[in-house]
Amino acid sequence: MKIRLKMFLVVLPLIIVPLFLGQTASYFHAVNGVTRLARQLLGFKLSELEKYADNQWALLIDNNFAGSPDMIEAAKKAIELYSRSIVLSDSEIILAVSKTDNSIGMSTSSLHLLQGEENRLMDILLEENKGLHSAVMGGEKRIFQSFYFIPFDWYILISEKEDVFYKDADSITVQTIIIICASSLIAAFLLLLAANSLTSPMRKIVLAMEKIIKTADLSSRVDVEYKDETGLLAQSFNKMTEELDSAYSQIKHYAFDAVIAGKKEERIRQIFQKYVPNDVIERFFASPEKMLVGDNRCLSILFSDIRSFTTISEGMAPDDLVNSLNRYFTGQVDIIYNRNGIVDKYIGDAIMAFWGAPEKHDDDALQSVLSGLEMIDAVNKFNDNQRKLGKCEFHIGIGLNYGEVTVGNIGSERKMDYTVIGDAVNLASRMEGLTKTYHSEILISESLFEELRKRAAEYGLHYRLLDTVAVKGKTKGVRIFTVKKTLTPDEQRAWPLHNQGMKLYYRRSFTEAAVKFKEALSILPGDFNARSLYSRCAEYASNPPPENWNGVEVMKTK
Repeated sequence: MKIRLKMFLVVLPLIIVPLFLGQTASYFHAVNGVTRLARQLLGFKLSELEKYADNQWALLIDNNFAGSPDMIEAAKKAIELYSRSIVLSDSEIILAVSKTDNSIGMSTSSLHLLQGEENRLMDILLEENKGLHSAVMGGEKRIFQSFYFIPFDWYILISEKEDVFYKDADSITVQTIIIICASSLIAAFLLLLAANSLTSPMRKIVLAMEKIIKTADLSSRVDVEYKDETGLLAQSFNKMTEELDSAYSQIKHYAFDAVIAGKKEERIRQIFQKYVPNDVIERFFASPEKMLVGDNRCLSILFSDIRSFTTISEGMAPDDLVNSLNRYFTGQVDIIYNRNGIVDKYIGDAIMAFWGAPEKHDDDALQSVLSGLEMIDAVNKFNDNQRKLGKCEFHIGIGLNYGEVTVGNIGSERKMDYTVIGDAVNLASRMEGLTKTYHSEILISESLFEELRKRAAEYGLHYRLLDTVAVKGKTKGVRIFTVKKTLTPDEQRAWPLHNQGMKLYYRRSFTEAAVKFKEALSILPGDFNARSLYSRCAEYASNPPPENWNGVEVMKTK
């Protein structure tokens, strides 16, 4: 917003508002005075007319003519003649309206009430309120005052057209508006001249600055026109340009160094994005001193491994093996990153990834499981292409766990990795190893299942409890589950039976559990886990485990 406009917005209201208030006060005072005089004039005429009518009736009483129709008619005629004598304009009308039948008993001018007007007029008269009233008579809006004359049963009215009655007041209104508008225009014009005079030196400074910006010529100066604040501003501007001119060479030097540093930083980012997540790089440049500090938090960890990779590598040429691995890793890693995951490292043919660091999301656990399921689907598509190329197919096992780990840049100043460590990481690795034991493509731990179950229904996930195991190096059992997004019709029937059997199994109801697993086997004849648990239940039914048995199977998986 320009200074001139600001001056208008500030100063002009200071001029116009008092002027407007003064003129408005004068207007209302004049209008009230004119209206009061017009009301008093009507009131005076009405009072005189009422006295005259009372005198005419008194004459009839005094002379015992009150019962004579001819004399009463003569008195009415006298009142009409008197009314005509006090009428001052063609638009003014004095009339009498009969209370009995709403008819006009007397009028100083030809006036015919239109349909509906006489009833609305009579409603106002019957209220018998003193003062001015407004009503439509003969299609014109009129102002009137009235009194009720009992002897003739008349309402006698003195009326005037509304526009004539308020003519002087309207004239004052027009004059007031003209004065306010004219005064505002004159004030705006004078203010414009003053604003131009005040802002002229500043405009010259702006022009000089624009010239400097366009030409980069810091030798431009402005003339000092006044010995006031604007002159002081011009002097300060000239001094500033002198200082800038002397420092310009240093600024160019610093700018050149900054560009070089920026290009180096960008190259570093591009290189390290292949090894370290971009979020980690951003944090490093923001706070380098904090990058060696670890952080404990709950994450979801995934391990994925190609089964029998040694056998596959022995049967493929090195270049074919590398090309196949690169295509496999590309598809798997894209899925992880698309699900907000971080690829921690490649361990030979295995992938380690985690969710929840450096940025934590509410659905990290869910995203990790969905990534695992999509990785399995991606391998199936990868194998379709491998078959077309006549290459070996890959089969993978995926293990996931959810728990507290230490996350951060771990290592030395010469070599470090952004990674996670802790028991939860080890358990995730064990879960991947158990996929071979339980003939499952994906296994999740009990802690991940509990975290996942909060939103599993939202995505329609289905789970099956497979066992409670104590992996190598641990004595406490962990329940393990497999999970799918979509079940076949047979699986939709068999999985609930399997889960029911697991509940009976842990209650030591081995015979009933064996029945459930056998039903599941009848639907899925080749199901390894249902068959294994059926055999285990049959064995326990004959040779029950010890009393302290808690359903834990000790595994030897590394």
